[in-house]
Amino acid sequence: MKYPCIVLSIILSFSFPAYATPNSAIKIRQEKVLTDLFDQLVKRQIDSKMAIEKSVNALLESYPEQIDVVLKIAISKYPQEYRQIMCGALRAEPALTTDVVDIILKSNIANSSDVVSIAVTEEPAYAQEIVNAAVLHDPLAIENIVRVAIITEPVMAKNVIKDTMLSYPDKLLDILVVAIKALPEQVVALVRDALTISPDNTAVVSIAVSTSNSDKARDIIATAIKSGISIESATAAAIAGGAKEIDLVKVD
Repeated sequence: MKYPCIVLSIILSFSFPAYATPNSAIKIRQEKVLTDLFDQLVKRQIDSKMAIEKSVNALLESYPEQIDVVLKIAISKYPQEYRQIMCGALRAEPALTTDVVDIILKSNIANSSDVVSIAVTEEPAYAQEIVNAAVLHDPLAIENIVRVAIITEPVMAKNVIKDTMLSYPDKLLDILVVAIKALPEQVVALVRDALTISPDNTAVVSIAVSTSNSDKARDIIATAIKSGISIESATAAAIAGGAKEIDLVKVD
């Protein structure tokens, strides 16, 4: 749907030269014009349930460089509709995914888990960037952020887990626990990745054994041995994690 007169007015308002008007005045005028345009777009939508999403989308498809202003306007008017705001923005310009996540989180209208879930669902290819942005905003919620991301998009789980472990090595064991609980069948691969990042870390073995099913203990130990940990150390770590010696007798 096109709005020639409105679009022309916004183009004209953005075209005022800097020497004629102070920068602050230009920004105020731009925000006013965008606000008016946003309100008109919302009113013109036939599907009122999707009006906010479509209006945000329409504005950002034309003016992606105005993402801060457009989202500020939408959030101030409809903070409870943050899902529509996010979807409209993400579908307009996927490359702005981390900007959208950052702006929404800074506005404090939604918790990090909801924001991550929505963003990863819409743009799974940006899962790691979404996790990074969310963790920077709420570092204490790192485990939950990772959990939500990998449950929402399991295909991207391996990369998300490994990259987050690399970025936050002090949280490696916490992330490992979350990952194993979310993806129990991938425990061996998760242990292998964790030991690639933190060689000789027998705590990885203990945590993996204590978090997974007992029938995985031998596979976990075998993976640890292949990663360079001695059989004695790997076995001792597994027992410390709750493995029973009778379950380990066949470990090579």
